[in-house]
Amino acid sequence: GPEMPLFSVPKEVAVGTAILGVAFATGMLAGKRGPHTRTGVIIGKSSPLWQYILDHSLREHPILRKLRLITADHPWGKMMVSCDQAQLMANLVKLIKAKKVIEIGVFTGYNTLNMALVLPDDGRVIACDINEDYVKIGKPLWKEAGVEHKIDLRIKLAIQTLDELLASGEAETFDFAFIDADKESCNEYYEKCLRLIKKGGIIAIDNVLWSGRVLKPRKDDLATQSIHHLNEKLLRDARVNISMLPMGDGVTLAFKL
Repeated sequence: GPEMPLFSVPKEVAVGTAILGVAFATGMLAGKRGPHTRTGVIIGKSSPLWQYILDHSLREHPILRKLRLITADHPWGKMMVSCDQAQLMANLVKLIKAKKVIEIGVFTGYNTLNMALVLPDDGRVIACDINEDYVKIGKPLWKEAGVEHKIDLRIKLAIQTLDELLASGEAETFDFAFIDADKESCNEYYEKCLRLIKKGGIIAIDNVLWSGRVLKPRKDDLATQSIHHLNEKLLRDARVNISMLPMGDGVTLAFKL
């Protein structure tokens, strides 16, 4: 679809808010493809109704806001998760009293910081990414927020980190997982996270609507095909209860039974 202007709503509230998904933070090489265009799925980002939602629901920690505005100025800033969605993730983490969280796809670490802020002092986010350059933007702010000790950053292929966690006996010890990386691997991430998550835990899968491309996946579009196949699989997956939310670029919550 057509690309929405980055500054389609006032900068103070929405730079970064209108930026959806840490879509390729694990697994995208610069030059392999451009950043995915986000246009909003249900409510356009330039809509007064969208502004109303932000004005009446967003409670953003000042250091989160600082990181969002810094990220928005980055050339790849459009990969950042929307802050209303990040807020929902934090609320879910808090609701289930999570202590151990997995994040696949970190980018500058906005959502990492967001979850670390609500975890107890002995809580941990295992943050998986392959590019430390982006993460360096957020790391000083993790420290500034006083939550750096809660974040265990693993710079390597996420599949490798997940396999290491399973091999070290950490199956069914995590409470929450957020999957927001290369879409071609989304099914593999989901399966490994399902083994790592406790019963009653939640897996959040981002970009499940992929700017509407899932309606008619092209045969040569592996990313869209992968998302669509996982969406179809989740519908029939008896191991979880699910809710697909038209928030940001679409997010599915899978509750492990």
